[in-house]
Amino acid sequence: MAMELSGLAYTALKSNFSRLGRPYKLNFAITMHCQSRCLTCNIWQLKPSNELTIDEIKEFARKNNYFRWIEITGGEPFLRSDIVEIVKAFRENSKGLYVVTIPTNSLVNADLVVKRLGEILELGIPKVVITLSLDGYRELHDKIRGIPGNYDRVMEMRARLKELQKAHGNLSFVFGYTMSSYNSGQLMETFRRVKADVPEVSFNDFHINLAQESDNYYHNTGSTNYKVDNSKAAEEIAEFIKGRKTSIKLEQIVESAFLRNLVKFARTGRAPLRSRSMEASLFVDNMGNVYPSIMWGRKVGNLRDMEFDLSKVWDGEDAKEIRELIRKGMEPVHWTSCEAYQSLTGNIPKLIL
Repeated sequence: MAMELSGLAYTALKSNFSRLGRPYKLNFAITMHCQSRCLTCNIWQLKPSNELTIDEIKEFARKNNYFRWIEITGGEPFLRSDIVEIVKAFRENSKGLYVVTIPTNSLVNADLVVKRLGEILELGIPKVVITLSLDGYRELHDKIRGIPGNYDRVMEMRARLKELQKAHGNLSFVFGYTMSSYNSGQLMETFRRVKADVPEVSFNDFHINLAQESDNYYHNTGSTNYKVDNSKAAEEIAEFIKGRKTSIKLEQIVESAFLRNLVKFARTGRAPLRSRSMEASLFVDNMGNVYPSIMWGRKVGNLRDMEFDLSKVWDGEDAKEIRELIRKGMEPVHWTSCEAYQSLTGNIPKLIL
C-alpha cells in the first residue's frame, strides 16, 4: 500500500511543476443505465446502447497501464454484472493503482452489491471508496431521487458496508450529498436526522457537491430548476465545515480543501483554481467517447477509433488546444470533486492553506 500511495503522491506533486506525460486519474462511466429518477440529473432518461464491452474495456486497460486513481461512475455502476472484471482489468495492468472510487444509489440488491464489492476488495487495491448517494432525510431524499424507500435502502447499504469493512481494511465509504434547489437549507437538518438513525455518523462522513450543469454527463444543459441559491449554499457549507474534525489523513486534508474552495465557488461563481483536465485526468463515457472532464462536452475522440490507446490523442492538436483554453480561463465554470481534487493536489499551497 505504501508503494502505491507514494506513487500517487509523487505524481500529484510532480503535476505542481510540469505537465504530465499521461493522466494519472481516469473518470470512467461504465454504464449510463440507472434506476433513479433524480430531479437534478437526466442520466436516467437516456436509453444507453453500444456501451463498451468487457473485452473492449480489457483492451483499454491493457493499453493504458499507468492509472493511479480510477473513479468509476455511471449511471449506476453496480448494474453492470461484469463490474468485478472491469476493476480487475485495471488492477492487473495499472500496477501503481492506489484508489478506486464507486458511487451507488443503493437500489441494486444489497446482497449482490456486497458480493461484487467483496470480490473487488479481494483484488488487493489499497483503497476502495464507495459513495452512498444521499440528498436529504428520508422524505426529502426519496422525493429528489424519485424512488420511494430509497433512503432506507441507503441506510441498509451503509450497514452492510460497515460489516464488510470489518474484514476489509481497504474499504471506506461516505454519504454523497448534492446540494440543489430541491434540498436548499436542509443540509444540517439532514445531518441531524441521519445521526438520529445512525448515532456514530460524523460530519466527516459526508461529501458535499453542488448540482451543476453538464451536457456530456448529467445531460441537464438548459435546465435551471435544480440550481441552488449560491449565497445560501455557501452559508450552509461554511456552517457544515465547522463540524468537521481535523485529520492528518491525506484524503481528509484534500476534502477539507475542496469544501473551503466550494464555499468560494458558491460565493463568487468562479472556479477557485483552474482544472487539470487533459493534464492530470480525463473522462471516458460508456461508449468510449473521450472528454476533458465530466463537465466539458468538448469531445477529443473515441476509444474505438484510436484502438483504445489514449496516447493517440493525449498529445494531439485537440488536447493542446483544450489545455490552452483552460490556461486562458475559457473552460466551462465548475467545481466538482471529479476534477477539483487534481487541481488541489496540483497546487500544494491551496491544499494546505
